[in-house]
Amino acid sequence: MKNNKIAIIGLGYVGLPLARLFATKFSVVGFDINSKRVLEIMQGIDSTLEIDTKTLKSVLIDRESDSNGLFCTTKIDEIKDCNYYIITVPTPIDKYNRPVLTPLIKASETVGTILKKGDIVIYESTVYPGATEEDCVPILEKVSDLKFNVDFYVGYSPERINPGDKEHTVDKILKVTSGSNSETAKKVNDLYNSVITAGTHLAPTIKVAEAAKVIENSQRDINIAFVNELAKIFNLMNINTQDVLEAAGTKWNFLPFKPGLVGGHCIGVDPYYLSQKAQEFGYNPEIILSGRRMNDSMGDYVATEVVKLMIKKDIRVKNSSILILGFTFKENCPDIRNTRVIDIYDSLKVYETNIDVYDPWANSNEVKKEFGFKLVNKISKKYSAIILAVAHNDFLTLSLQGYLNEDGVLFDVKGLLNKKIVDGTL
Repeated sequence: MKNNKIAIIGLGYVGLPLARLFATKFSVVGFDINSKRVLEIMQGIDSTLEIDTKTLKSVLIDRESDSNGLFCTTKIDEIKDCNYYIITVPTPIDKYNRPVLTPLIKASETVGTILKKGDIVIYESTVYPGATEEDCVPILEKVSDLKFNVDFYVGYSPERINPGDKEHTVDKILKVTSGSNSETAKKVNDLYNSVITAGTHLAPTIKVAEAAKVIENSQRDINIAFVNELAKIFNLMNINTQDVLEAAGTKWNFLPFKPGLVGGHCIGVDPYYLSQKAQEFGYNPEIILSGRRMNDSMGDYVATEVVKLMIKKDIRVKNSSILILGFTFKENCPDIRNTRVIDIYDSLKVYETNIDVYDPWANSNEVKKEFGFKLVNKISKKYSAIILAVAHNDFLTLSLQGYLNEDGVLFDVKGLLNKKIVDGTL
C-alpha cells in the first residue's frame, strides 16, 4: 500500500478533492487537459471553491519530490509511472438528453497509452450499469494491447461529492467500491478505506456499484418531481405548498423534499443514463422519465406564474424589467453546470422582457461563454418583478422590496422569504 502511486484523471469538483485527500497518504499526480486549471491548482487556487488555499497548499509538492503529496500536470508522460489511475471526468447529456460518454472514452484512451501490467484503473464517473466493462475496458485493451483481468484490472467507485457542502466532504461520505475480480476489489476497497474516515461498502460487482450510484440521484429526482407536482396542484387551489409540507413533515417518516428547480451535473442528468440503458433492454421507464419531464418543466412554470402575477397587478409585461437572483444550480456554490435557472430566463425572454441576472457566486465570463449573456455586477435599479431563484446566503440579507417598483412582483422559488412580502412561491 505504501508504494502505491495514484494518478487522478480530471481535476474538477470530484477529482481535486479526491486528489487532495489521497495526497495526505500517497504520492499523487493530478492530470487535466485544462492548463489554466492545472496552473491555478499548483498556485494553491481552487476556482470551484471546494478546497481552501491553505489546505490545498499543504499537500502540493514538486514533481521531483519523493514525499507524499500532490503534483498536477497536463503532460501524459508524468503519470506513466503510477499504478492506480482514477478517472473522474464528467458524464453529461446532449440537448436530446442522451448520455455523452466522450470525456470518459477520451480519458480511457489517454490512460490506455501508458497502461502497464499490474495497473488498476478505477472509474468514478456516473454511468449506466455496464459502461465500465462494456464501453471503457475494450478501449483500454485496444489502446494498451494488454488483456483485461490478466495484465490490468479495473474498479468502480462512484463519486458522491456534494458541491458547496463543507460538512459532507469526500472523506466523510461512505464510499461504495468494486473490482473486476475479488483480488482487485479488495485492493480498491483497501485503497479508499485508507483515507475515507466514513468507511467503505464493497459491492459484489462493478455493475452493482454503477447501478447503486445512478439510482441515488434518480430517487431524489422522482421525489422532487412529486413535490413539484404538488406545488402546481396546491397553487391552483390557493394553498401554500410550504405550509402543507411543514404540516406533513410533523410525521416521523415523511420525506422532507421541497419543490424547486432541478439542475446540476447529477440529479438532472443521471436518470437519463439509467433510462437509456433500460430502453436498450426493451423497457420504457415511465416513472423515471415522468419525473424528469416534471422537473424539466419547472423553469417555464415559474416564468408563467410570474407573468400571471404581473398581469393581475396591471404591470405591462413587454419591455418590463425583471431581476433574477441567482444562476448557479444550487446555493452557495459557483457551479453553473446544467443550471435550470436558464429555463426561467429563456421563458421570460419570449415575452420580450428585459432581464438582469445577479449572482455573486457565479463567474460572469463562464455564464457569457456558456449561455450568451453577462451577469450584472450589482443591483442598481428597481424592477417590475424579482425572482429569487437560488438560495445564496448573500440574498437573505437583501431588502428586496427596496428594489421593486411600486406593486412589483416578488416570486420566491425557494420558499425562504417571509410569506407576507412575497406574491408567489412554489
